Amino acid sequence: MDGSISASPDATGGPPPHFRTNDGSMVSALKTLLFFTILMVTLPIGLYFASKAFIFEGSMKMSSSDSYFYAAIVAVLAVHVVLALFVYVAWNEGTPKRKGKYD
Repeated sequence: MDGSISASPDATGGPPPHFRTNDGSMVSALKTLLFFTILMVTLPIGLYFASKAFIFEGSMKMSSSDSYFYAAIVAVLAVHVVLALFVYVAWNEGTPKRKGKYD
């Protein structure tokens, strides 16, 4: 015992083995999360202003205060749709795809 610390022969200085095998799935999960984050920010805001200006005030000739209310409902519905899609995609992301016919 000379006081020096020696590394084990299998230590490579990289991440543990259970992290090395999931690099592809982590990148896929991060891409999915980034996509739905961008969708969560842009879709409700875009639908809010578009529906207020073009649908409720433009086509239906509603007052400004009424169009705010109904456009907010459209935006909230868009948030719920995006969340439901994210949960569906996240739930099915790790499942293997079946090929062929099983009897």
